[in-house]
Amino acid sequence: MSKLGTLYGLGVGPGDPELITVKAFRLLKESPVIAYPRKKSGAKSYALAITELYVDTREKEMVGLTFPMTKDRESLEKQWNKTVDTVWGYLSQGKNVAFVTEGDPMLYSTYIHLMRLMKERHPEVEAVSIPGISSVLAAASRLGLPLADGDEQVAVVPATDDYDAMRRALETHDCVVFIKVAKVIDLMLTVLRDLGLVDKAAVLTKVTSAEELIWRNIEELAGRELEYLTLMVVRK
Repeated sequence: MSKLGTLYGLGVGPGDPELITVKAFRLLKESPVIAYPRKKSGAKSYALAITELYVDTREKEMVGLTFPMTKDRESLEKQWNKTVDTVWGYLSQGKNVAFVTEGDPMLYSTYIHLMRLMKERHPEVEAVSIPGISSVLAAASRLGLPLADGDEQVAVVPATDDYDAMRRALETHDCVVFIKVAKVIDLMLTVLRDLGLVDKAAVLTKVTSAEELIWRNIEELAGRELEYLTLMVVRK
């Protein structure tokens, strides 16, 4: 059997195209196949928009991988199998595949599941993760707010509609970064009000990108619809 290609998970940063590592840049240049996540066929990809600034897409095989925003198990399994088969098709030909993702590939990334399934079905494939700057870290820099110092504890928590869990996260940590906060912003405001922490919170959308928005008075967000790529930082 001919040599297999390598699967790379490339973190391309939180949004600012300059926040990409030298190593990620090199691998983008060297990889013949660049795969990118999208919510549906033809949809724009945040990670791809960054990637396109660094490579001539006409010289690459550009592969859009669809990750539908659904919780239907059967639909997800079917799509994931198709995704793994698509990527394997290139790897089995000896072609390296660079899968680009915003932020870091090992922190709440679609690459994690792709890597796991590829390892399950094709354990002979080498999967290499290239760290990227997470929106969590980028948010701290944009706010000029240290996430943790000395013995302080910081948590990264996916925001949900579980009031008790959200409150507990805040009560037990010095700083909490809530990701995926858009759909539960009103509940989060309630939790913060109850704990007297509204003035300790900030919300950021598409941090460091040209479309970045920052709210330091988060009461303005009550009842608002926010972009998916929105997070909240609460520092006591």
